[in-house]
Amino acid sequence: MKIIKKSPGFLRCLCGIAFICLLLVVAGCHYREEAVIAVPEGKVVFDRIAVIPFRQIVPEDARSGAVSCPLCGLMVDAVPSPGSPETLLESLFLKQLDKKSKHQFGLIAGERVAGVFRRISATSLKAPLRQVIREVGSELGAEGVVSGYVYRFRERKGVSYAVEQPASVAFEIHLLRVSDGALVWKGYFDRTQSSLMEDLLQVSSFYRGRGRWVTAEELAEEGLEQIMKTFPGLP
Repeated sequence: MKIIKKSPGFLRCLCGIAFICLLLVVAGCHYREEAVIAVPEGKVVFDRIAVIPFRQIVPEDARSGAVSCPLCGLMVDAVPSPGSPETLLESLFLKQLDKKSKHQFGLIAGERVAGVFRRISATSLKAPLRQVIREVGSELGAEGVVSGYVYRFRERKGVSYAVEQPASVAFEIHLLRVSDGALVWKGYFDRTQSSLMEDLLQVSSFYRGRGRWVTAEELAEEGLEQIMKTFPGLP
């Protein structure tokens, strides 16, 4: 049997490869800490949750363009929307959360949270958004903080039985843990209504809308119904 002797150069090369692999493992672990953490369904994760004002993320182009989520970096096609769709979506979210939670945890929302968020944001201009959110939650005595972003809230052009342009909605909602800043849940919805003939996969949505062209608000409510099924702590 022929024995192959390892030269010092070979051993140094082998050690170098092992070191690089170790760095990749460490980097991979660091990345996973920033990723969305899976939370077992049905488990009450927080007793007290604060909801900071939802925001509309507007693209640089006045008509449309790609934008990134301020928290997770997700790239989404956005369209500037008139009015205050972020306020409407926040209201719909709070309504559904209060209904589905059955008072399993306390909710802090409204002007109290908005005031704290404005003050901390103004005094921490260079701080990362995640740190600002953690500080808001800490001051309010919350274990978790919800942050929502509206990317598109385009109303239909036409009526329920005939449209020139269907409703189109895209939004994202996060739940951040105050203790370590981890994103423990994310709900994302992006849909433009199409006819049953155009997209047979939307048959369930078609029947929920009673076979008609829905408004942007109705489409948003449908999206919230879907994503709230996985919100931590809900029965």
